[in-house]
Amino acid sequence: MGSGGLELPPGDEGHEGNSTDVPPGAVSLARPMEMGSIGPELDWGADAWGEVRTRAQRAGRAYIWLNLVEQRLRAVVAAVLRPVYEPVHGDDWVVAAAGPAGQEWVQRAVAVREVSRRKGYLLDPADDNVLSFLTLPQLRELMVQHWPCFEPYFDERRDVELALDELEVTRNVVSRNRALSEAVLNQAERAAAKLLEILGAGSDVPSARRLPVDAVEDLVGDRYADVVGVHSDRVRLLRQFPAEDLFGGARRLDAIGIGLNLLVQNFSGRRLVRLAESGCRTRLLFLNPASSAVKRRERELGIKRGELSRSVEMNILHMRRVRSRLRDPDAFEIQVYDETPRFTAYLVDGDGSDGIAVVQSYLRRTRGMEAPVLVLRGGSRVLRPDQIGEEGLFPTYREEFEVAWADSRPVS
Repeated sequence: MGSGGLELPPGDEGHEGNSTDVPPGAVSLARPMEMGSIGPELDWGADAWGEVRTRAQRAGRAYIWLNLVEQRLRAVVAAVLRPVYEPVHGDDWVVAAAGPAGQEWVQRAVAVREVSRRKGYLLDPADDNVLSFLTLPQLRELMVQHWPCFEPYFDERRDVELALDELEVTRNVVSRNRALSEAVLNQAERAAAKLLEILGAGSDVPSARRLPVDAVEDLVGDRYADVVGVHSDRVRLLRQFPAEDLFGGARRLDAIGIGLNLLVQNFSGRRLVRLAESGCRTRLLFLNPASSAVKRRERELGIKRGELSRSVEMNILHMRRVRSRLRDPDAFEIQVYDETPRFTAYLVDGDGSDGIAVVQSYLRRTRGMEAPVLVLRGGSRVLRPDQIGEEGLFPTYREEFEVAWADSRPVS
């Protein structure tokens, strides 16, 4: 039996009337493959899947930034233009604001809204307005057309437009599901953060001045308590979060560990002196270089006897020299403890809501520079109603420090 002039392929061999020979003029279809086998020509290897996941992760980050910018810009446009047009045009104020120049795209938004209404796509009454169906370029067009209305709120129109230009490249890539390079993603994140700042959507987290709030953290940070960064080792931490960004401008610095190399070797004594003279109170808690705990740690790491204790002694001596140069040595305290070291922690401004902590656990055969690093954000950040009363890791390490400090001895 033919279909549209084409003859179907023959059936299985061995059955009556079936043959492997294809009659002249017939089209032979490929035999279905075995269930579960897609064929080598269509298969993806580990590298291909890795590339696809990388693309998806980058697109996801970019989408979060674009979503935040679009929501903020929509709110700003509504706040500025609604009082101008709504008293005269009512619910059609967006159509009136678009004017003849925007007639085409605003009517398209109206049509999409009506289709969404009929099909039940509008699940949130707050989205049942034409403004919610405008894209980022269309919101920009409204802003540019009515710049005299926005000028009292923003210093430079060019800054707004340049940031939106940079975001438009990313928006086109993400909307068409094409590959987004890391460079373009980084550019988009910088542009989005700058634009949100211009539009008055700065973070309400005090510690953002030291560690900017990432868009992903803002949305899914509740999944990870107050952990805002994880690095496989200290080198990668310092590459993304230099010591100057961590300690610079601190008003209080508490640190506990074995040798406190992150501070001593990456933040100069001159900077520590200036920090202390500007009012920062510092408490440094080293492992006693003469304790048996140092010897056990040397055996764990497989290093020569006395090597670690000499390193700790040198760090303590360096901090004593810093203290000796201060007008108020009492603001720079150094103490030692004799217990088994369990972690190293640097608590910056840990007594307030803008604290940041860098924490590492001591692993048996891994030096501190090679151990995984957690970055914690202090202060109470309740992201969901069911989190009320819950605390993150920051208070735990702060309490551990206070207990260890109370049981330690001062260094003269």
